[in-house]
Amino acid sequence: MKFLLTSAGISNPSISDALVDLLGKPIAQSNALFIPTAIYPFPGGAGMAWKAICGKGPNPLCQLGWKSLGVLELTALPSIREENWVPAVREADALLVWGGDVLYLTYWMRQSGLADILPSLTETVYVGVSAGSIAMTPYNCDAEFDLQFVPDGSDMGQGADRALGLVDFTLYPHLNHPEMPDTTLANIEKWASGIPVPTYAIDDETAIKVVGGKTEVVSEGNWRLFTP
Repeated sequence: MKFLLTSAGISNPSISDALVDLLGKPIAQSNALFIPTAIYPFPGGAGMAWKAICGKGPNPLCQLGWKSLGVLELTALPSIREENWVPAVREADALLVWGGDVLYLTYWMRQSGLADILPSLTETVYVGVSAGSIAMTPYNCDAEFDLQFVPDGSDMGQGADRALGLVDFTLYPHLNHPEMPDTTLANIEKWASGIPVPTYAIDDETAIKVVGGKTEVVSEGNWRLFTP
């Protein structure tokens, strides 16, 4: 699988060019599926999902001019025959995975069976936004925050600090975001010091591009790499 792991989506021309390069063709010739699942645990999550789909946010992902666009809701998949959704995933040129709650997203990726399919999608471009990006790494930097949304009696919180690990580094998005006090460089460095893999701290103008295990930083902003 090819990855474009972003903090805030396709936020500048450099990240847009990286997406086209990964697709190997123009966006207008590419088919995409949008996955809003991670946003639902948050208060007002349903409305935020609608805004993401309709391009009402600062960096629209669904309004880039895709040839076709579908919505893949992970929580629905366990109740659907695999032959009615797996082909759509395999045929998509890109999976657009929205931000929100990392723990909830990784839980439903596993429960739905999507996590099992992802490694076989060698030509598909996975475009992550915030939580959608963190979910691909080995460790969940938002675990403490995410645990407050776990329903009573649910097993969802087990292994909250781990994500899917489809890339060999971890990611801390929204570096120095004015509305997110935990994203200061000092705080990220402290968290990264306890992680046994490299950690990229990236701001909203930065993305990480991964092809065939090769990692490249695409940025018009600020970022920092912490090594164990």
